[in-house]
Parts: sequence; structure tokens; C-alpha cells
Amino acid sequence: MSSRRQLKAAEAIREVVATSVLTDIRDPRVRDVTIISVSVSPDMREAKVSVSVMGDEAQKQLSIRGLQNSAGFLQSKIANRLDTRYTPRLSFELDKGQENALAVSEILARIRAEQDGEPLADASSTPTDTIADSPSAEEATADETQTDDQQNKDDSGQSS
Repeated sequence: MSSRRQLKAAEAIREVVATSVLTDIRDPRVRDVTIISVSVSPDMREAKVSVSVMGDEAQKQLSIRGLQNSAGFLQSKIANRLDTRYTPRLSFELDKGQENALAVSEILARIRAEQDGEPLADASSTPTDTIADSPSAEEATADETQTDDQQNKDDSGQSS
């Protein structure tokens, strides 16, 4: 169980790191980074910073390396903010929570579709495949015009 002191220190570290990533770090590798949480060891010597990075796997690894290279700068910012005997050594880890949540929601959507008896959409099909299989806008408009004409004839025939 974390003590109140650890929780306060973790929140202060998260604020300092998040602000510094947004405003002070000029490393081009550190882009689209969100600081999710910070956990501090009981002796306050180490802090794990969980980050989320938008982009592909290569971009994520580049951002983590850029953050590791900026750790000393960030630790000096933390030392200015926190009044502790030791400044925590920072380590950065990718937070997979968002990706896991997306995967779970896709699985749940498939289960719901199976229970409702609806055919499952093939994940490998592209939106252009779906558009190519459906009738074109011109064909749909022509079909609607024909049905409207038939209804008008039926209505005019009934009223005569």
C-alpha cells in the first residue's frame, strides 16, 4: 500500500514531467507523448513513468529512447520542485492500456454480433471493397426514381 507521501510525490513528478514534455523538451523523437501515471518506490529513489505514445511501434520506441535520454534534465526539474533527500531516478515504460481497451471492445463487438445473428464484418476487407460491392449512387437514385414513378401511377390510377 502506498503511503500518502508517495502518492503526493508521484503526482508532483507526473505534473513536472508532463509539463516539461510539453514545453521544455526539444528532442524531435519525443512527440505525441502523454504521461499516464507515475509510481514511486517506497524509498523514493526510483520512479516509473507510464507513458502513452500515438503512432506505430517504431515511433513508440523512438519516443521512449528520447525520454530516457532526457531523464537527467527531467530529474533536475523534479529536484527543483520536490524537497527530498534523493531525487528519484526516472524510468519510462509504455502503457498498453489504451491498446488493450481497444482490443477488448473489438472482441465484445464480435460477440454481440454473433449473438444477434448478424454476419461478422471481415477485418481484412477494406472500405473500398465495401463500396465496390454496394450499388453506386447513380444506380440507387435510378431505383428510387423508378419506385417513385410506380407509386405515383398507382396513386393516380386509384383516384380516377
